[in-house]
Amino acid sequence: MLLSHAFGLFTHPDDEWISIRKEHAPPRRLYVAYVLVLAAIAPVCAYISTAHFGWTVGNDRLIKLTEISAMQLSVLTYLAMLVGVFALGYAINWMAKTYGAVEEHVPSNGIALASYSCTPLFLAGFALLYPVPWFNAIVFLVAACYGAWLMYDGLPIVMGIEKERAVMYGGALLTVALVILVSTRVGSVLIWNMGFGPVFTN
Repeated sequence: MLLSHAFGLFTHPDDEWISIRKEHAPPRRLYVAYVLVLAAIAPVCAYISTAHFGWTVGNDRLIKLTEISAMQLSVLTYLAMLVGVFALGYAINWMAKTYGAVEEHVPSNGIALASYSCTPLFLAGFALLYPVPWFNAIVFLVAACYGAWLMYDGLPIVMGIEKERAVMYGGALLTVALVILVSTRVGSVLIWNMGFGPVFTN
């Protein structure tokens, strides 16, 4: 089962990457059985915390979103995550030849590498149930660092390249990931201006 890889990536990542490479799960199956499930954690937890728990900044009053606004923002976040993982997987496959990766008849390795590298970020979504901004920031920062390390660790194994090339390949992919992140932030501002911005309760 694809979800079993999530635990293995924290306990024995090298063995898990070897297993993932041999598995060659089709991108569609990987998306449905893994990404669609785990990517939903953060939006669902964010909806619950922002619409029902609320949060405070300093000694200010409790802040909550309306249920409709929280739902809209959660759905948009979920879609952005799905697009981001796909875009990163596409970039991995697109740059594969440049860094001497072993060619595959089915280009599933790039999507697999992106999906499984994002596992810590997916699971960090549980932290949103405790809506304290500094706590959430720390958890997601640690998750992002571990996800970046997972990608660097998995590149030589999954893509079949030398470890020396994995450093430059990984650096290029982190740059792409940052571009994707900035694009989603800009997209958020544009979407908010179209009437989907946060609506707070009185």
